[in-house]
Amino acid sequence: GKPIPKNCAYNWDCHAVNCHIFEDFKWRAPVYDQAVTALIEDLYQRGLDQKTLLVVGSDFGHTPKINTQRGTQSGVMQPGRDHWPSSMSILVSGGGMPMGQVIGATNAKGEHPVERVMTPNDLWATVYQHLGIDYNHYLTNIEGLPMQILPFGKPIKELVA
Repeated sequence: GKPIPKNCAYNWDCHAVNCHIFEDFKWRAPVYDQAVTALIEDLYQRGLDQKTLLVVGSDFGHTPKINTQRGTQSGVMQPGRDHWPSSMSILVSGGGMPMGQVIGATNAKGEHPVERVMTPNDLWATVYQHLGIDYNHYLTNIEGLPMQILPFGKPIKELVA
C-alpha cells in the first residue's frame, strides 16, 4: 500500500471551552475549504477519482444552536458548540460513485433528519462494499465468539448505483 496523506489542525473540537468558534473558524474554514477543494480537483484532473474514495466527516455533529461557556485557556465567556448526535454532514467524493447529489435533509434548523435518514453504519457499509469487503462478514473475537464487523447498516443506494 501507499501512505495515506494527512494534514491535521491542532484541534477541531469547537466547544466553547476550547475556542471562540467565530474567531477560530475565520482562519480554519478557508484552510479546510482550500485543502479539500484542491485535493478533489487534483484527483479528478489526474483521473484518480475513479480509484480514490474520499470521505470527509466527523464522529458526530455539533449543536445547531451556539452556546456560551468559559474557555479553559482564555478564561472568558465565548461562543461554541457541543456534541449533537442527531444530525451531521458527510462529504463523499470519487471512488467511481455517482457524485453531484445531496442525500437526505434535516429540518430548517439542522436539528433532526426529516428526509432519507441514515446512520454512520450505512456510510461504512457503503465504504466496505466499495472496497470489496463483505459488511455482513463475521470475525472471531478474543473470546472465540463470532462478531459481525458491521452489526447494522446497509449501503447507501444513491452512491452504489
